[in-house]
Formats: sequence, structure tokens, C-alpha cells
Amino acid sequence: MVSQALMLDAEKGELVKAPARIGKKGISDEAKDLGALKSHSQAERRRRERINSHLATLRGLVPCAEKMDKATLLAAVISEIKDLKKNALEACEGLLVPMDDDEVKVETVFDGSEGGTLYFKASICCDYRPELLSDIRNAIEVLPLKMMNAEISTLGSRLKTEFVFTDRRNKNGLEDADQALQILTDSIHQTLKSVLEKGSASPEYSPWTTLSNKRMRVTFL
Repeated sequence: MVSQALMLDAEKGELVKAPARIGKKGISDEAKDLGALKSHSQAERRRRERINSHLATLRGLVPCAEKMDKATLLAAVISEIKDLKKNALEACEGLLVPMDDDEVKVETVFDGSEGGTLYFKASICCDYRPELLSDIRNAIEVLPLKMMNAEISTLGSRLKTEFVFTDRRNKNGLEDADQALQILTDSIHQTLKSVLEKGSASPEYSPWTTLSNKRMRVTFL
């Protein structure tokens, strides 16, 4: 560090530049600056090496990617991932597999028998938390329906539960019971939705506290 100061020249009676002098910590500070610059350069080199290593891995996963530039390679990887996700969804169609979105589904189904048995098929999909199963059990116990079947599937931290409830009524008399049918369907819908809302309101087990892009979807059929 070189500092410049002014001093009064007694003979000339004017201000002149004082002789330059080196600060006490000038050499030490310069060494620190050089060390920091070297450290930054090494960190940047390691960062580039990691990026190039990851790009090489991606080139090995995408067909005919040897001559692609970085932008073209990333576009090809995105397209490949979309295709894989589409294929996975098609392969899981009809299977009880948890998906990424939190959701509740409710639908009514007739078995086609002469008695006209009506079934309510409902499912809930969300992240697992310690109280989830007990919350679901306590919620569905109050429903005025008979549970016929229940299945649970897990994938990583995701859990999906599917229920089949029944309410016996004459198929030909359903037009006169539309309001009652709607009430039962809404009750199942709201009951399972309340389980999702309880999980989202809990700061200890809420997936939304760490996953800001988590979406909750409620489907009514």
C-alpha cells in the first residue's frame, strides 16, 4: 500500500507532495489478496471440472449426444425426461402408485347388478407423516358408509390410500335420491380433504415447509 500526503514546504511557502511511504501492513495485505485470488481461481477451476463431468454423464445417457453443444444437450435431456415420465404414467395407469401431486379423488360406481349396488371409490395421495394413517382412520370412521376395501401403496416418502365404500340403494330410484347421493359424495370428499389440510397446517410434518412447489389437487368426479 503506497500512501501520498501533502506537506508544507517552509522555504517555498506552499504545499508539496510528501515522500511516498509503504504502510506497515502493505506487504501482508498484498499477500492476502494474492492468496484470495489464487483460492478463488482454484475453486472456479473445480466448479468447471464438476460441470464438465456432469455434462459428460448426460451425454452418455442421451442417444447421439457426442457432438451436441451444452444448450442442445440440455434440451435433449429435458425431452428425454418428459418422455420417460409419460411412459411411467402410462405404465402405472390402473395401478395404485403415488404421484407427485397431493390429491383427493372421489367417484361413484355401479356394479351393474340387479339390486343396483352403489360404490364410492375414493383415494388420497400425499407425503407420509407419522399421524397420517390415524388421521385417515379417524376421519373415515364418521362416514355413514360401509367400507368394502382399502389398499395402501408407498413410493419413497409418498403414500396413496384407496377406499371402496358402499351404500345400498335401488338403481332405478336414484333420480329421487340425487340430493342424498350428492351429500354422501361431498362428505367423503370433504373428509379426505380435511386430512390433507391438517398435514399442510402442521409445521413439523408439513411438506410445504420445505417444498415450495408442492401442489395440492382435489378432484371431484
